[in-house]
Amino acid sequence: MTAQNFTGSGPQMDPVRFFTGHVTSWGVIEDRSGEPTARVTTDCLGRADGPDGLVMVQKLEREGQAPQQREWHMRRTAPGRFEATANDMVGTATGEAAGRAFAWRWTLASTPGNPLLNVSMRQWMYAQNDGSVLIRTTISKLGVILAEVTEQFRHAD
Repeated sequence: MTAQNFTGSGPQMDPVRFFTGHVTSWGVIEDRSGEPTARVTTDCLGRADGPDGLVMVQKLEREGQAPQQREWHMRRTAPGRFEATANDMVGTATGEAAGRAFAWRWTLASTPGNPLLNVSMRQWMYAQNDGSVLIRTTISKLGVILAEVTEQFRHAD
């Protein structure tokens, strides 16, 4: 499945526009058997970076772990196409939006400095009619799913 499967559906999902401003989330992490293992929350503050860019500071809190901070730099590269980098990302994330969906992939340095612990991230974002966004993330290593995360993001302003 690709984001193009959602062409014509609405409301439109534009991650640069959605994450500009103050956004919060809450969700659950599940292990590969589907067992809930932890709650997760985020507090995000995004600001426009030119007409097609975004800089966002995301504070992540996972139950049982120390808080983390991720700084995203995202930009629209073409209609429906996006790229991003972050302080704990290896390389560049690339993604595509169509209709209410946005899908992208990247490599997360789960333990920076130790490339053996890098994991693959596959994330789908779905714009909801109430203005929130539902996100489903699959975390894998060598094709084996390690965990999945489901979160709902909402503007705090």
